[in-house]
Amino acid sequence: MYYWSRMSHSQAESVIKNIIREIGQECAMKGQTVSETLVAFMVKAVVLDPRNEFNVDRTLTKNDVQKLIKLCVSRLLDAANPSLDTIKMQVYFDMNYTNRAALQSVFPQTELGVFLSLSKKDKERQLKELTMIVTGIRLFNKDCGKGGEGIDDLPAILNEAIPAATQPIDAELRASHDLAYRYTAVLEMMHESPHRNIEARLSMLKEALFNVRQHEAFLCIILSDVITCAQEVEMMDKQFAAQIEQLKNTVQAKTAVPTSQVFPIFLALANLWTSFQDEILLLSFLTNLTVSLQQFLGIHAQLFPDDVMESLLEGVTVKSDEQRIKETMGIKVNVSDFKEQEWLFPETTANFDQLLIQYRGFCAHALAEKDGLLLPGNPAIGILKHKEKYYTFSSKESAYVFAQNPDMFIHLIGEKAKEYAELIQLLELHHQFESVAPYSQVRSGDKRSMKPITKCDSSTQTDTHILPPTIVKSYEWNEWELRRKAIKLANLRKKLTHSVQTNLSHMRKDNSTQVYLLKDFGTQTKLDNSSNVPRPQIFLAGLRGGSTSTTCMVKVNLTRAVDET
Repeated sequence: MYYWSRMSHSQAESVIKNIIREIGQECAMKGQTVSETLVAFMVKAVVLDPRNEFNVDRTLTKNDVQKLIKLCVSRLLDAANPSLDTIKMQVYFDMNYTNRAALQSVFPQTELGVFLSLSKKDKERQLKELTMIVTGIRLFNKDCGKGGEGIDDLPAILNEAIPAATQPIDAELRASHDLAYRYTAVLEMMHESPHRNIEARLSMLKEALFNVRQHEAFLCIILSDVITCAQEVEMMDKQFAAQIEQLKNTVQAKTAVPTSQVFPIFLALANLWTSFQDEILLLSFLTNLTVSLQQFLGIHAQLFPDDVMESLLEGVTVKSDEQRIKETMGIKVNVSDFKEQEWLFPETTANFDQLLIQYRGFCAHALAEKDGLLLPGNPAIGILKHKEKYYTFSSKESAYVFAQNPDMFIHLIGEKAKEYAELIQLLELHHQFESVAPYSQVRSGDKRSMKPITKCDSSTQTDTHILPPTIVKSYEWNEWELRRKAIKLANLRKKLTHSVQTNLSHMRKDNSTQVYLLKDFGTQTKLDNSSNVPRPQIFLAGLRGGSTSTTCMVKVNLTRAVDET
């Protein structure tokens, strides 16, 4: 059994990692490879959904863990689910998108010895500076037509590549807008005429709308980066031309120019050229990212082909976001109708366009009252400021209803995001879902949900001595001790130091003697020696007998003499 709320942070993290690993293994066994990031997001989405009845404030049994794993695997393997494609798209974009902030005479022989004595870090710095200076020199020679072979014309390449990159993004954005407008029209019709026989498709249509709106939001981010890239290239092109002109005026026809005048300009040219290279890499990355996002849109053609959409849109007027906003232009909230609410308007608010609108600019009332319907808000109607946050609405009536009880509608939108986890990122609701909210068991008669309890392990440390010690060790608090020291110093002023030398000590000096140590000697009195005597060899012949009855034996001594050995 697991205790999510009562566990330490490390224990809870270990349990979650085990669950994520088991979900990934089950998906792999069924032929679907999923990343740990996607699985972690899905675990949070399943736990957040109140329909799954998870309560992280109580003991999490083995059955609860198996239920969580089963639900996650089921959702991850659902190939015909727009919600899953939206979550995959969000995870992919978060893992792969990088914003612009994240990208972003040379050696005389007399100085060669100094360079060799530098540390590795200083050598690398000077070599980098050397490379930049050489690059600046080659760029200047290329502009003068006296060298620089092999250097591509990066500004010209960028001026051609930026429009080429913008066109497919615009085409994708138009397609996403068209789908979003059609889905919105069908969903709006279903809320106005619920008797029509399309209720079964309601949830799938909403998930498809969330998917295409999320794709639209990502494309807008990418397109904004491409536009910024074009602006940066235009500005750098002007700076590069100005640096070249300044360098020409400095050099002119001189045979020698002080390095202090030209080296900074060479470095500036090299830095600008490096920035051109960075813009090319960024543009290539954004183009590839746009193409990669298309893999998460294939579900639309499967679930809602053209013939199905034509039947659903029969008799329905499809309106674009611009048309919806244009219909409500000139209609404004009457501020006098509200005593406690603050409303902002374009003509009375400075930096009106810079306000951070909640829910990515969609109508807050429609999100809560029309079951997650994404209708564009019109800021000209009036922006409601509530608890330092800003909300827009699609109509004056929606603004009036929302302003009567904003907290209730905000809570309803949060509950809707728990059922559709992709809304958390689509509507930018991360501040409301910083932790997994605990849920009580939801009964048929009790639809209330508990508020999230945020807990964390924390520790603090206080320095014993923040400031360096200022203790004066010569300080004395005892008055009598101070007097004693004062008398001692006063007496010392009246004393003299004398030295005396006696006859016995006169002209004495230190004497030293040296002795020779005894040597070690060794003698040998005996000599070890050895001798070898001949080995006796005696043979007896005739012992076996013969033809006669009498045995005749002959003894032969073959031992050699001593002097022969």
